[in-house]
Amino acid sequence: MNPRSDTRSSTLGADPLGARNPGSPPVRTPAQARQLVRRTLAAIGPLRPAQVEDLLLVTSELVTNAHRHGGGVTGFTIGIGCDRVTVSVSDASEEAPLYELREELRPGGFGWPIVLRLCREVTVDTGPDGKTIHAAVPFER
Repeated sequence: MNPRSDTRSSTLGADPLGARNPGSPPVRTPAQARQLVRRTLAAIGPLRPAQVEDLLLVTSELVTNAHRHGGGVTGFTIGIGCDRVTVSVSDASEEAPLYELREELRPGGFGWPIVLRLCREVTVDTGPDGKTIHAAVPFER
């Protein structure tokens, strides 16, 4: 994994009780997270559709994994840098995601490799209250 960069200059949605943007409901589901990401991207101007789709897929995977493996979303932020958008998703689990190579085909387990493939940088901060995954997706204006 790459070291975290300091491009998360503009953070929307920080809320220890559920990832809230002032005046917006908490982000708890992948659909709510995607909606917040779409609104944030619309505010920064037009991006290539493929870039938006990559960011929405990363967002969905991180929020889904927080539910599936971490007990739910405890925080959600999105930050805009000069050449990337960073989505950060927190959950209550202290366990970092595992990247497993599997021989057999079985359901699940594809989200984390997708996140790693689409992102420029991915970092995981763990602590006694859980973890936060920061995933930076590159974009060009």
